[in-house]
Amino acid sequence: MIKKLVKVTAVLGALILSASVFAGSMKKDIVDTAAGAGSFNTLVAAVEAAGLVETLKGDGPFTVFAPTDEAFAALPEGTVEDLLKPENKDKLVAILTYHVVSGKVMASDVAGAETMAATVQGQELKIDGSNGVMINGATVTSADVEASNGVIHVIDQVLLPPQS
Repeated sequence: MIKKLVKVTAVLGALILSASVFAGSMKKDIVDTAAGAGSFNTLVAAVEAAGLVETLKGDGPFTVFAPTDEAFAALPEGTVEDLLKPENKDKLVAILTYHVVSGKVMASDVAGAETMAATVQGQELKIDGSNGVMINGATVTSADVEASNGVIHVIDQVLLPPQS
């Protein structure tokens, strides 16, 4: 019972912390919101290396499924470093734009449903809102983080586009 209480308290604390980290994000665009959160350093570095900063600071609206630093760290060793090399920019752009959907999709828009969403990269993501929200099997750990030009949904895995 005490272990359960500690786990519940830890989860609630993490949710409150993530809410406070994103407080005031409505005045910031997606890039500035992610950069200010402190848990998306790898994502922000990748967006910069891919030359996508200005795009994601644009009018939008965009929906971004944002992997945390921990999600990037879970990739095989050397993957991130390899992707950040200039010669791999096209592959990095493809992976990052696979995390972006045009328009503003809120968690309530997919609650209780399964659907597909076209990404900016060109392929589709499977969105499963039947029990929480899952994106291609990645769990949305914090939903509906609004920014001035869209919304961020924090996910626990990096999404890799299917090989064509």
